[in-house]
Amino acid sequence: MPPIFTPKPSPPLVLSFAASDPTGGAGIQADLLTLASMGCHPLSVITALTVQDTAGIDEILAIDSEWVMDQARMLLEDVPVAAFKLGMLGSPESIAVIAEILADYPDIPVILDPVLASGRGDELATDDMIAAMRDMLIPQTTVLTPNSHEARRLALFESDEDDMDLAACAKHLIDLGCEYVLVTGTHEATPRVLNSLYGVDGHVQTDAWDRLPGSYHGSGCTLASAIAATLAYGQDVPQAVRDAQNFTYETLKAAFRPGMGQYIPERFFWAQDAQTEGNA
Repeated sequence: MPPIFTPKPSPPLVLSFAASDPTGGAGIQADLLTLASMGCHPLSVITALTVQDTAGIDEILAIDSEWVMDQARMLLEDVPVAAFKLGMLGSPESIAVIAEILADYPDIPVILDPVLASGRGDELATDDMIAAMRDMLIPQTTVLTPNSHEARRLALFESDEDDMDLAACAKHLIDLGCEYVLVTGTHEATPRVLNSLYGVDGHVQTDAWDRLPGSYHGSGCTLASAIAATLAYGQDVPQAVRDAQNFTYETLKAAFRPGMGQYIPERFFWAQDAQTEGNA
């Protein structure tokens, strides 16, 4: 008599909405690599196609919003999702569709990485897209993960206060409805990188990291996806954010430069370490 097959329980499923990056450094590819490395099963909805290399983006083709909706709805009618991760979303119409989908799953954590520009400075979000994020996505977000430039741009969209500090930016964004804001400080002139988490009651924690040499393609995608993974495993937000930063820092320490542009985080740094030990 053949042995009885007992299927293994599913790992946490995390659904990412993001653009495709042919380099594998950022976008949906970065999300898939990060989520898989952290023990989740990644699901994906493509919001845009890009023409890019490790230096920057030349062209973006937004996917029709109905296709974005159909991709997500078909998945969600089939499998249970433990977290949503949002990256570059393509168009205001797609943002509206995604917001409608999220509203049907209010108990599932949402991690929003507000991708507004590439590392080279290529604009990736129009004013209409930023307004749609503020009006429709931020109020449904569990953890918003802007860098300092993105935090100021999102918070100052309707303000003339060009000198608003980051704590004030975070408060403004939380007042829009999100639960937590993690402002990353890579672009700030501080001796160490300071990443600060804010909640409805104000400052929660700040983590300091030694600055690493080089410029990295996909570090923000990696961090946001890592937060999605840790939340999918049931951690509370402060611990999830801290563990995700630890993971991201290790990927940056192990980063490699495959082309003539930025370094790419090594999301499977632990596998490389194991391989090196095995060959020793």
